[in-house]
Amino acid sequence: MKTPKIGMLVNTRKPGALNMARILLEWGRKSSVEFFFPPHEASVLGLQGLEDDVWKKEVDFSLVIGGDGTFLRAARYVLGSPIPLYGINLGHLGFLASGKPEEAEGDIATILRGEYALTRHRVLEGKIFRDDRMIHSFFALNDIVLAKGALARVMHIEVHMGKKLLNVLPADGIIISTPTGSTAYALSAGGPIVPPHIPCMVLVPICAHTLYSRPVLSGEHDTITLVPRGNHRDLLVTQDGQLGYEIMPGDRIEVCMSRDVDIQVITLPIRDYYDLLQEKLQWGRGIVRFRKED
Repeated sequence: MKTPKIGMLVNTRKPGALNMARILLEWGRKSSVEFFFPPHEASVLGLQGLEDDVWKKEVDFSLVIGGDGTFLRAARYVLGSPIPLYGINLGHLGFLASGKPEEAEGDIATILRGEYALTRHRVLEGKIFRDDRMIHSFFALNDIVLAKGALARVMHIEVHMGKKLLNVLPADGIIISTPTGSTAYALSAGGPIVPPHIPCMVLVPICAHTLYSRPVLSGEHDTITLVPRGNHRDLLVTQDGQLGYEIMPGDRIEVCMSRDVDIQVITLPIRDYYDLLQEKLQWGRGIVRFRKED
């Protein structure tokens, strides 16, 4: 049985992440475990790297050293390749990068023994049309957000579910989220928490100017279409909160769950999704436990 080739993707702007990478490199030398780096990480760490296309062909799975933002960038990097990701969290919340730095070496050893599961995380496919011509297409692991800029003016958004006009919503914006992204921006806007194995999209208004606005779930085969109306000229669609596209009134934003593209995330038996919810959201801390009376 061949030894798996382990990739490493690192937040090179974070000194703690670079230090963690160096610690794992030293551990790997002592444990006969080799790590493979793409060009950018290799140059920052002073190592020999692999070209991007070679790295994606050679690596069996990859560590992601950083926070959830680093994990989102790593997901875009491996998109379209079958490389599973395992995140070691040096950020804040850490829903995607769930591994702990102090347990990293043990986690890697567990993965190398094959004691892990793969969780499929669906991604959104977004398309932006202007005058019936597609001008942008992209994928998002967390969410696609239509929002206004700095001026405090409400916008009106047509929300279509398939061919049905669902609502014209006065709001500061709308989030369309995957289950993965339900614990990100959508959660702070009042959306539900959805485990990654449930195939759906979550539509969450941002500061809706109505008393009757509620989050809505749609199915994995649905298409949600957003059309901003009026003369608002300061609109933006963001992809995972990291890349943005300027939007004009009348543009059409179509969002669906991709059927062909997904991200595989490594899950360890000692740390499943519900363990993460308890840990990150501190659920159960205030539970009063009663002893059974004799």
